[in-house]
Amino acid sequence: MDGTLHDTEAVYHRALKHAVLAVGFTVSDEFCHSLIGIPGSEGDALLSAHLGPGFPFAEYDRLYAEQCERLLAGSVPLKPGASELLDELERRALPRAVATSATRKRAAYQLRSSGLGARLSVVVTRDDVARGKPHPDIFFEAARRLGVAPERCTAIEDSFNGVHAAHAAGMMVVMVPDLLRPTPEIRALCATVAADLHEVRDLIASTADISPRS
Repeated sequence: MDGTLHDTEAVYHRALKHAVLAVGFTVSDEFCHSLIGIPGSEGDALLSAHLGPGFPFAEYDRLYAEQCERLLAGSVPLKPGASELLDELERRALPRAVATSATRKRAAYQLRSSGLGARLSVVVTRDDVARGKPHPDIFFEAARRLGVAPERCTAIEDSFNGVHAAHAAGMMVVMVPDLLRPTPEIRALCATVAADLHEVRDLIASTADISPRS
């Protein structure tokens, strides 16, 4: 969802650095990037451990939430090609799911605000599995709910943690980079790396027609 369908990762990055600075600490872009794709509660634990026992997490968390709410007020922006990709999947009657590290509450809010919620038959969140990304649990659960074997699924991901999780689930991974450029290691886990969702849509459109999977 975040960074793949919704253009929100830069918002979270900006809000995190703003809130950390406001309570008298700093974090590098590299550290912020390491949190992409990790569930919020686990990312919070990593941030607190990184900044030490003197880090006022409660105040940071309040400021971070306020900043995110301000930056996303009114609407959640889509990544280029998101609507067109869903158009193609719907045209082919292909089952589709969101597998997100967000909580169910945040995922429901964002998908409603962006207008994509009604177009996605399955939404699996961090609340639905024992372990979040980079573990494969969330992708296994998405495949189970779709009624499709994981090895017959394609996962579209923007984060390193997401790529690792989808690959571990046995899915064919297509990376669409957002804030992170793929390393050689990450490229090796992907079937391909696409410039944007328009390119993913074109890849699907260029294949022979296939029957809906059930």
